[in-house]
Amino acid sequence: MPTIAALIAKHLKNMGIEYAFGIPGKPVVPLILEMEEQGIHFGLSRHECGAGYIATGYAMQNKTLGVAIGTSGPGGTNMLTAAAQAKAYHAPVLFITGQPPTTENGKALGQDSSMFGTDLVEMFRPVTLFSARVEDPRTIQSYLQHALEKSLTGQKGPVHLSIPLNVLTSETMPHQFPEFQLEDIPVSGNIHQALDIINKAKKPLLYLGKGIHIANAYEEVLTFAETWNIPVMTTPGGKGTFPTQHPLSLGSFGLGGTEASSSYLSSGIDLLIVIGSKLSDMSLAGFSPDLYPKHVIHFDMNSTFVGKSIPVKTTLVQGDAKRNLQELLQYKQHAAVKSVDLSIHKQKDLENFDGQTESGPRLSAAKVMGELRELLPEETVMYGDDGSHTFYAIKYYDIIKQGTFFFDDVFGAMGHGIGFSIGAKLANPNIPVVCLTGDGCLFMHGTEISTAVDLKANVLFIVLNNGMLDMVDKGMLYNIGRTAGTRYDFELNAKEFARSMGANGYRCSTINELREAVSKGLSEDDPTVIEVMVNKDEIPPTMKRG
Repeated sequence: MPTIAALIAKHLKNMGIEYAFGIPGKPVVPLILEMEEQGIHFGLSRHECGAGYIATGYAMQNKTLGVAIGTSGPGGTNMLTAAAQAKAYHAPVLFITGQPPTTENGKALGQDSSMFGTDLVEMFRPVTLFSARVEDPRTIQSYLQHALEKSLTGQKGPVHLSIPLNVLTSETMPHQFPEFQLEDIPVSGNIHQALDIINKAKKPLLYLGKGIHIANAYEEVLTFAETWNIPVMTTPGGKGTFPTQHPLSLGSFGLGGTEASSSYLSSGIDLLIVIGSKLSDMSLAGFSPDLYPKHVIHFDMNSTFVGKSIPVKTTLVQGDAKRNLQELLQYKQHAAVKSVDLSIHKQKDLENFDGQTESGPRLSAAKVMGELRELLPEETVMYGDDGSHTFYAIKYYDIIKQGTFFFDDVFGAMGHGIGFSIGAKLANPNIPVVCLTGDGCLFMHGTEISTAVDLKANVLFIVLNNGMLDMVDKGMLYNIGRTAGTRYDFELNAKEFARSMGANGYRCSTINELREAVSKGLSEDDPTVIEVMVNKDEIPPTMKRG
């Protein structure tokens, strides 16, 4: 008879999963071996948190489940941050942790994850949609099915199962996990009310968030904007949901926001249509009360934060953004087309960009973003890590194709973009994948580049290096006039760090060096790290938040 580990591996393989990521430990070895037997490649990460990030990137790019495995105790606690990051992205990731045999419960055990030790089930609950321990082999089918249903349907997100060693090795009668199709996507009851409000508005504005990525609602939101002729701006996390060169695009607002979006808001709007955003402080930085519209229509799956950030009359359109927009577009023949002229607002961004200057042997981060857009193929998928480096991209990096830029403005774990990009490349090896990161993020999770080398994931890692935690450094300087604990006495040499792990490494201090390095990196079969030495004193577009 097969073991529980064999049944789990077979079911995951039948779901089309080709990779799982993690670090082995005694309690999870049976599962890892069975996965290899079933043809699921186990990607050895350098840290369990990195494994969780890689699994999340794999899930997001592949539109499927990601799997991360860690041993009991610290193996599990190391994955908590990755689970929280996956939850912020509504990414379906199954986190599996081990546990010593249940027959030993209550005794003093090394790396005990039960209620007698470090209770991983309880720890994972706030950062997942479901967390449970399988203590009886007879319950594995229902527990696993419930976990996968929670992860893959509705709001989607990470789940966690703790499976003791003796459960994994228990033999059981073969059984098939039933296919489930629980996704029933209803249309909001407020859709007709929203349609009426939109048609009556004199000067509406669309504000797009990360939820457009999650719902894969790119075409719907583009058609919506074009049909009603409504200008569009994006949140930091919504970057990549709308082409920035589109005539209706104002670029981003909030941290990393453009002058065009601020200028248009300042000219006065009567309706703000928010789609897929919690409206966090990063998204509303610079959105003062004098800019408030008369009305907000808020499309969101979760109503928790609706009406709390902008205190004006708000109409909730609850549910899946794609499905609700599809319903709205059924009435496009009744659209009240708006008249807009954005040219005067967009001119301000051109003037601002031309004003960026280089200083000494280092480059302007703003100009690097413009140069990268020229150097990278339009289908390149970029994952922005958390730091000022990505806020430069949010403001200055043009989006040609929707769904090619991802950034989290909610949880914001430094270093997560490194793992996300590796998982994305493994999920879709035929597209160029770039990770935009900084020296601070590289110090945290840069060793996962070694994982990319082993897995032959030829990601292009672009590291902006100015020897400091730039966003915090400039924020402290701007708000309190001095800094502390933000600058490295000995700066990272990312080029040599990359080469020590088997990746290609380049250090660039001029635009010509950058051009040459990107050209070489795009043609390489191995991961490439391009270290860009950027100005220490350049002020990032993150000063709107106090």
